[in-house]
Amino acid sequence: MTSQSQDDFVADADADSPREACGVFGIYAPKTPVAHQTYLGLYALQHRGQESAGIAVSDGEAVTVFKDMGLVATVFDDRSLASLPGDLAIGQCRYSTTGSSTWRNAQPVFRGVGETEFALGHNGNLVNTEALAADRGMLPGTVTSDSDLVAEILEMELSADDTLTLEGALEKVLPEFLGAFSFVLLDKRQLIGVRDPQGFRPLCLGKLDTGWVLASETPALDVVGATFIRELDPGEMVVIDENGPRSVRPFDEVDPKLCLFEFVYFARPDSTLYGQGVHRARVRMGEQLANQAPVEADLVMGVPESGIPAAEGYAAASKIPFGQGLVKNRYIGRTFIAPTPELRALGVRMKLNPLTDNIAGKRLVVVDDSIVRGTTTKAMVSMLREAGAKEIHMRISSPPYRWPCFYGMDTGTRGELLAANLTVDEIRDYLNVDSLSYLALDGLKTATGAVNAGFCDACLTGNYPIEIPVDLSKAVLEMDTPTRGTPAGNAKLIDEEAARNG
Repeated sequence: MTSQSQDDFVADADADSPREACGVFGIYAPKTPVAHQTYLGLYALQHRGQESAGIAVSDGEAVTVFKDMGLVATVFDDRSLASLPGDLAIGQCRYSTTGSSTWRNAQPVFRGVGETEFALGHNGNLVNTEALAADRGMLPGTVTSDSDLVAEILEMELSADDTLTLEGALEKVLPEFLGAFSFVLLDKRQLIGVRDPQGFRPLCLGKLDTGWVLASETPALDVVGATFIRELDPGEMVVIDENGPRSVRPFDEVDPKLCLFEFVYFARPDSTLYGQGVHRARVRMGEQLANQAPVEADLVMGVPESGIPAAEGYAAASKIPFGQGLVKNRYIGRTFIAPTPELRALGVRMKLNPLTDNIAGKRLVVVDDSIVRGTTTKAMVSMLREAGAKEIHMRISSPPYRWPCFYGMDTGTRGELLAANLTVDEIRDYLNVDSLSYLALDGLKTATGAVNAGFCDACLTGNYPIEIPVDLSKAVLEMDTPTRGTPAGNAKLIDEEAARNG
């Protein structure tokens, strides 16, 4: 897992929410240039990764890759897209979880073996990267990310057997990979999508008049005019060529464990997961929360943007009026350079500003999707107090976030997680709110509308579906902070940890 350099501290106004790994997109449309469509697909998936973006295109003769650091709209323009001719493409927008945020680790990853050229985009995180590298005699430091390792292993297999196709190499090595992976790959003539046996990360299939599309989320299908066909099953590989898609099952066992936070926070509200609309699921979370933790208040407000659907549900179920209490600056990026604590404290104000006329003298129910580190939430509460809020009742549409993720979210160590260090009452006091309630896990799963479909809830329960190697888990799972003491002392430790880690 990686963290920001302490030399160039970057404050993130979304730091109280977990951060995703990436979004992937693939398209095959014979005799149709697809670079611009791939750009649009990545643009629709930009929320899943903001560090780098890239596109690989095949024209049937060669694979060309263009990638760089930055947002999709920054990396690509008409000129760069015009330099990517072809009717077969994949794309990826990245947020790093394994491997640092550098150009070398931007994706798609490219490899060439003889006449075979292929590119790969990855959403997720492998947990056995070091073991796989050691098994194949790779020297430490020669592979810079788990995605790079996957490409390297495929290259080795293709080099060892010149009769092997990319599809054949994948079938051979996929069972060795442990962890979360939704892959899109292409060679000169095929598009391939793969989902791990747990299905930690989403991947769906869509149909164009002239071809087929793979994408992390359904809105990326909508933006290119594709019709949603279905979600890929956990453990499924779909191979698309001139004959259309066909399904391959390279894994002996599957155990569906879609990340529960896809419903809570990651996925766009207009996405479909497990056959359920995400927006409606988030509204139901608010309804569940209102029934579980009622309170007398004058206004229900959501923290933009992902807290708003649950706030709507809370208001509807509680009969308390719904209104806006915070305005989000739509033009600020996710991060800004903040070298001092004073400037870091202004980070929330750069992103959110209170509507004083709606807040002053009111008893507020403030609904958000999660609290990870707590620093942003604390600053937001302070703003509401300054704007004249009479009472603030915090309601969170997920359970306390207590455990790090090893499957594609960047949440840091347990010492950085507020709920791993403080009780709910201590968090209430730390945030300076009048009351605080989290949605119960059963209520959250019920709200998804797919309660028995299979979820990973390791970040909430500590129950990891795939065993985490000791060398990977030790530093992340151990508490960074000293033994628990008084609530005031614990809160001080959290503030100190936040100052060190952002």
